[in-house]
Order: sequence, then structure tokens, then C-alpha cells
Amino acid sequence: MLQNLPGKWDLEADVVSIGSGIGGLSAAITAHEQGAGALVLERSEQVGGVTALSMGEVWVAGNHHAAELGVEDSVDSGFRYLKRLSMDYGSDAAILNKVVHARQALKYFEDRIGLKMEVIRSCPDYYYTATNDAVSEGRMLECVPFPGETLGEWQSKTRLSPQMPYGLTHHDMFQAGGTANMMKWDFTLMGDRLTRDERCLGPGLAAYFVKGALDRGIPLMTGASVEELIADGQRVVGVRVVKDGRDLFVKANKAVVIAAGSYEQNQEYNKTLSQQLELGTMLFSGINGANFRLAGALGARTAAVPDITSLGMLVPGEEDEEGKPLWRSALPVIGQPHTIVVNRAGKRFGNEAFYRSFYYMIDAIDGGNQTHPNFPCWVVIDSQVLEKYPFASLTPGQPWPEGFGASAATLTELARKIGVDAAALEATVARFNHYAEKGEDPDFGRGTHPWSAWMCGDPYHKPNPNLGSLVKGPFYAVELKRMGGTGIPSAGLLTDHHSRVMGWDDKPIEGLYAAGNSVARMETGAMMQSGISNARGMTYGWLAARHACGDPSNLLQQEAARIGL
Repeated sequence: MLQNLPGKWDLEADVVSIGSGIGGLSAAITAHEQGAGALVLERSEQVGGVTALSMGEVWVAGNHHAAELGVEDSVDSGFRYLKRLSMDYGSDAAILNKVVHARQALKYFEDRIGLKMEVIRSCPDYYYTATNDAVSEGRMLECVPFPGETLGEWQSKTRLSPQMPYGLTHHDMFQAGGTANMMKWDFTLMGDRLTRDERCLGPGLAAYFVKGALDRGIPLMTGASVEELIADGQRVVGVRVVKDGRDLFVKANKAVVIAAGSYEQNQEYNKTLSQQLELGTMLFSGINGANFRLAGALGARTAAVPDITSLGMLVPGEEDEEGKPLWRSALPVIGQPHTIVVNRAGKRFGNEAFYRSFYYMIDAIDGGNQTHPNFPCWVVIDSQVLEKYPFASLTPGQPWPEGFGASAATLTELARKIGVDAAALEATVARFNHYAEKGEDPDFGRGTHPWSAWMCGDPYHKPNPNLGSLVKGPFYAVELKRMGGTGIPSAGLLTDHHSRVMGWDDKPIEGLYAAGNSVARMETGAMMQSGISNARGMTYGWLAARHACGDPSNLLQQEAARIGL
């Protein structure tokens, strides 16, 4: 290990968290509750991290809120659900560790910081009906709206999201018909909440943890870029931070917790770690692989699981907080009625309404001619979409922006404009329309996943909420681009059940922990489920601080022995 001690220390804390999302904040709060001093270092000028950019969902199997509603669920069922769908790309121990501790961490933060969570009603697991261990509701939680004014001077420094409608809860949106029926949402309620700065979704979840840290007097240092871990040859003992153009050396008496997110803003890492080419992103620039650069110098082991491409689009003229083009997710619009996605051959190639299936097809390689047959691809809609549904940032009735894809009176003309096979596109649409009228998709099974109907579908559209014919011109097409989203990576640092970062010698690097998206997804393997990323950040930060402060959990060993793992 390195021996790079500074001549003097400028600051000191027992536990130093790198990153101010749910992972870093949960570690700092837990350390404080254990009687230790904590410090949070944040590279950007706002706190809340990627957590604040998310939908704020937290997936916890066997949680007490579901039990109060009479939902039958258990840790064992949650473990079987993840294990079955991980396809053995994950680790059984990591899966069990996440499941058994997530509900404990949830209850801990509800009791300690006043975190208020509730079940997202009628929200099924992704694979509900595909496996007996999926549930129709209960595991997906969201926060009760958070009063932003209670953050005091940190109100404006706590991150919001330019993409998420954070003035409404999932319940508010989906009881009104979901994402497809935005115009039926209660915008009076949304306006009242935004006026009072009551934050829902990811901004609300992040704010609860920021407030928890502020209430404990935990320093949150923004504009502080951690550039180097400091080691004494035996363990990690601190960090070198660049703040206002000068170095600060921060001593960590018990632990450094890397919770700096993933690497989505680093195109070289996207290409070499995830095999994702020219990836667009909804994330701010600080999410660029600091976890690898910091821990790599100490011989930290990395691990990767199967990744999938997300898809997005750019609306002309829209910019994010950093002045860069603002990415809009293609989910859920590509799963709405009167919408399909085609490749350059003019053909559909997957179930557009279930991204877990569809996005795997984007990166498929035809080994016969070394091409990606399904990329580039285009979302094709008819005028019914623009009359009834939101599309990217467009609301029903809003004119089509100049320079946003292509439009044409006929499908043949549209195909010519975007460069796809016109005859094939006509045939694809004709076949799709024939079956859409019946509410069927014999080619790819679109509309058969309950989660797809909940997330993407129009419950008022019959006979299938995810299927509707394309018959009314003019027609429109937008090229879809590869996009990351909320920084859920394929690769990360390998950790043990206490969240200690492991070395290539399969031994923990003393004094070094990791949480959140900085950690390899060994508890999910080849699958993903909304809410797991926030849950793993909360849980692993909690486990890291407990171990660092001398109070490690032994629950994993007990549960592993019970089920014979």
C-alpha cells in the first residue's frame, strides 16, 4: 500500500464521506449516531448527489410499511427474486446482504432522522407474474413530500432535478393515469408544492438525508474535489482535497467512504468499462469515475456485471444547469400507444414498453458483418401521440419544434427523410397496427408485463394500455441516442459485506469503504429493478459506518446459516 503521509493535516474527522448523495450522507449520519465525528466532501457546489436526480424510489423486500398494508412478503422471497433474475452474474452473499440489511437501514433512518416513507401503491416488481417471488406492490417505497424551507441556508444548495416532476409523488401521478396522462395530473397541487418548496421523488429523498446531516452539525464541504487517498502503508488514513485552488489534507481516524457515484460523464470509462459508445447522460459533470481513480492506486479490485444501454433524445434549445444539452429519457414514451421504435431496416426489434428487455437489443452485434443492426434507431409516432400524450418535454397540443427529428405526411416520406427502408417501415407499421387493434404483440410481447402498463401505458386505452395503431398523419420520427440516465453502472469497486473495499488479494483495504453507485452491483448481477440503487446507497453507507465505528452487523452470517448459504 502507498505511504504518502502529508507533513501536516489541515482537518480531521473520524469518518470522511466522499460524495453527498444517499450513500455518503447515510455513512456520515450513522457515524455521528455511533459517537464519531463525520465530514462530507462534495465536489460540486450542491449537495444531494445523483439521489436528487432520481425518481426517489427505494426497493426494500419485507419492509414494515408493506406489512402494515397486509402485503405478504419476506426477506427469503426478496432473496429468491434477486437470485433468480441475477442469472448467477451476482453473488449470493451480496444479494442476501443487501436484502437482510435494507429493511433494517430503512427503519434506522426513519427512527433517527425522521425519514418518512410510504408504499407506492399498485407499483409491481418489474418481473411480477414472471416469477412467484415478485409482488404486485409493497417493495417500492417513496418519501412523503419534504419541506425544503427546513433546510435553511442549504435550501438553495440542495440539488433539484431538471427532468423529474418533483412537485408530485408517484401516487399523485399514477392515480391520475400515469405518465401517459400528464394532462390529467393535478397541476394545482404541483404548483402549490413547488411554491412552498415541498420536494417529492429524488429531490425529496436526498433532502431528508441532507437535513439529517445538518441537524447533527455534520460539516458539508462543497466545491471540495478529493484527488488522492492518503495511506500510511497499512491503511487509508485520509484524503487530499483541492478546495479553492489549494490542497487540504483531511485526516480520517476511522474510515474513508467512497460514495462518489459512477463514471457516466467519462466517455473513455464508458467505452472501456461498459462497452457503451458515446453515451449521453442526464448527470452533472462530477460523475466521472473518481471511485476508480482514488481506489485504484491502492490496488482496489473492480468487478462488472452485464450492462444495458438506455436511450434518450435531445430537444432543440433545452440545456441543463451546466449549459449542456438537456437529455430526455426515451422511457416511458416509447412504451405508449401509437409509438414504435425501428432500426435502419425499418423493423421493430424488441418490446419497447419493457426497457429491461428492449435495451439489451440496442448493443447486439451481428458478427457476420460487424455491425450493430439495431443502432441507430428511431422512435416513430403518429399525430395521435401529440394530441394525447407527452413526448419528451412536449405536452399535448404543443407544436413540433424545428430541428427536432423529422415529420412527413406519409410513412414513405418519413422513411426517406430519416434514411430507413420505406417498404419495410410500411410493412412493419401495418403488421403492428393489425395486432395493436387486438391488443396483442405476437412478435415481442409488448404490453404483457404489469410493470409496463403501470409505468408506460395509458390505462384508459383499450384493449391494451401499451399498444395503439399508427394511422393518423402527419407522422414523426426522432433518432434515439445512447444515454446513461441516473448513473447505474456495470462496473464498480468490489466490497465485502461490511462495505469494505477489497483488494486483488481478496483482502479488505483497511480504512477504505464504498457505498452507492461506486460499488459493483454484485447484489443484482444481470438484472435491475427500480429502487435498488437508492436502497443500496442507504444500506451500504449504514453498514460501512457501523463497521468503521466498531459496531459491525452480524446479521448476514445468521441469515446465511439459516438458509444454508
